Amino acid sequence: MLLWTRTSRMITWIVFAVVVLMVFVAPIATVVIAGFAGSWTGPLPSNLGFTHFGDALSGENLASLSVSLQTAFIAGAIALVLGTWAALSSRKAPAPVRRFTDAVFHLPIAVPSVAVGLGLLISFNARPLLLGGTRWIVIVAHTVLVLAFAFSAVTAALERLDPAYAQAAESLGASPFRVLTRVTLPMLTPALGAAAGLAIALSMGELGATVMVYPATWKTLPVTIFGLSDRGQVFSAAACTTVLLATTLVALIVLGRIRTRSAAR
Repeated sequence: MLLWTRTSRMITWIVFAVVVLMVFVAPIATVVIAGFAGSWTGPLPSNLGFTHFGDALSGENLASLSVSLQTAFIAGAIALVLGTWAALSSRKAPAPVRRFTDAVFHLPIAVPSVAVGLGLLISFNARPLLLGGTRWIVIVAHTVLVLAFAFSAVTAALERLDPAYAQAAESLGASPFRVLTRVTLPMLTPALGAAAGLAIALSMGELGATVMVYPATWKTLPVTIFGLSDRGQVFSAAACTTVLLATTLVALIVLGRIRTRSAAR
């Protein structure tokens, strides 16, 4: 809009393409290529093959991928339910209550994830809430970290929602529960799907808090990737990262199709 000439628009597109290529495409492409490499001592990798991907899809690495998927879907579902409930509950609350709720739900993303993990480790390391050493402390950590994003997505959708639909249903005698389940939630389906996808994607890649709390029996794939790279097994780490990227993409595509079908009903 502010670029009046064809040359200026072309220059802008070129700069944009270069930035995207250097910042986003090149690093990811390098990781994917490294997953196929047997060695990389020159400008290009050599001894290309699928050996590292075979290792990434077997044994401990495959178990870590399964753990990441389970954690992401459980934490995402919990965050979606709690975030939606909080957004709906605070919608008609007084302004101070809404601001307080917003601050509480966004607090975990205002501090380092390592601090969140350490706080959970200390808080749930004694009875009656002894979660340390179990899978549940990892799931709780992921839920806390993605909850803010689910809450924000639903809150933003509620602000754009026309209240006339709910008012019309209420005027026809519909109960609050019926208005919620038949009017409000169906209209929020796209936002709920987006919130679920974002929560799962963030959980799949979470590392900071997980490193602080995970037990040996519940190791996510990002933790495994960190361990591989720390031991110098860079190509194996690259293959596992590629598998993580592909799995997250497939999960988001499946969620997107489910959201599209639900919205069309």
